Order: sequence, then C-alpha cells, then structure tokens
Amino acid sequence: MSNETNRRDFLGYTFAAVAAVGGAASLVGMKQVWDPLPSVLASGFTNVELNGLKAGEPITVMWRGKPIFVLKKTADMEKSDRDLIIGEDRYTVAIGLCTHLGCIPAWKKTQWKCACHGGEFDASGKQTFGPPPRPLDLPPFAVQGSQLVLGEEGPEYKKIAAAMATA
Repeated sequence: MSNETNRRDFLGYTFAAVAAVGGAASLVGMKQVWDPLPSVLASGFTNVELNGLKAGEPITVMWRGKPIFVLKKTADMEKSDRDLIIGEDRYTVAIGLCTHLGCIPAWKKTQWKCACHGGEFDASGKQTFGPPPRPLDLPPFAVQGSQLVLGEEGPEYKKIAAAMATA
C-alpha cells in the first residue's frame, strides 16, 4: 500500500472487486438457467409423413414432450375451418392434451374421449361434451410437400389459427 491509500480505501476497493466478480458469476449462472436445454432445442422440429396415413385412423407423434394428434379425415367426417387441406385430403392436427386438465384423450371410432372427466372432442378437435372449455389446441406447423413440420409456423397454420381466433 502506498502512503496515499489508507486501509479503509483498500478494503473498499477489495470489496468492490469481490462484488464485481460475484455479480459476473451470478449473471453467467442466470443465463445458463434461462437458456433452453439442448434436448429442447434438438426437439424443436418434428417431421410427420402424411402419405402413409389411413383415413379415420389418427396417429400420435411426440413433439416437445407433448402428444400431437394427426388424423386423416374420411369423406363422411364433418368439414371444419380447422381442417388442414392438402390436395383432396383433409387432416386434423391438434395438441393431444385435454383443455380441461391436460389429460390425453383416446380415439374412440369417430371422436376423442377424455376418460378423466368425460370430455369429448369431435374429429376436428372441437369440444362436443363435458367440461373442456375450448377445442384442442393447435401446434405450430408448416407443410413441406407431403410432410408436416411441427414447430414451424407456415401459412397453413396461420390460416387455421386465424379461423380459430374468430370462432
């Protein structure tokens, strides 16, 4: 220590340096907590091939830890503004979680039924019976040829989402 720096100043500078290092370390830690996990980033996009689907038989794919229902509709199923239309085919794409309490409904011939509280959703994902307050949610998707890309907002998704918002 020089003659011009007294003990009180030295302790103040030392405290400031320790506080700066601690603050920087805590900022690095907070950034790591806020960043999405590598597993979440890796599962950001999921491709679903639509050509192999049979009409009237939905498939369930996992996207970001959530079940996604994809149903190729039969000719006798009701048309809806929620339908994804590709050529002559109509599809329903929905997050497979009941909008009441988050249960996973099961497909029963022509509709999804939630066993927990009796909620029912038609082939378009609209609630038809029970306590669910709204239709099944729509995951973001885009269509690339005959593939559905979950996790990307394409024009088809925006059109269906806009129709759902006005309904």
